Amino acid sequence: MNEEIEELLDREELILASKQKRSIAFMIDEIVLSILSMFILWDKMANLETYEEILLGLQPYIFYTFALKIIYHTFFLMYYGATPGKMVMKIQVIELSGLSHLSFFQALNRAVVRVISEVVFYAGFLWGLLDPTSQTWHDKTARTIVVDV
Repeated sequence: MNEEIEELLDREELILASKQKRSIAFMIDEIVLSILSMFILWDKMANLETYEEILLGLQPYIFYTFALKIIYHTFFLMYYGATPGKMVMKIQVIELSGLSHLSFFQALNRAVVRVISEVVFYAGFLWGLLDPTSQTWHDKTARTIVVDV
């Protein structure tokens, strides 16, 4: 484990969130975002009948979906330190330097890199599974860790 993070955890008596809690929080957030996307795009989907029509009809809105994810994650991490999924799982994202909520730019950085990681076959998330501190790409670039509350 990274010595700096290990010392920080020991000194502040923090416990890293388990991979299981993070995975469940991820699934909860994806469900919430999917429901939001369905409500937003419902009128676009109403007349589409086949799977192919749905794929072709919704393709122009993929960037709106990415924007929704970025706004969702940036907002919740900046104001609450956790997304709704993380709140349910009682885990929180904190910055390494001050152990506080993320600034706007840290939250935005984390959200953008998270979406990039999803686009690149979830490689950043797989990285987090192998990392001793469970830091994904978006954690590393924003200098954050996820801890139990």
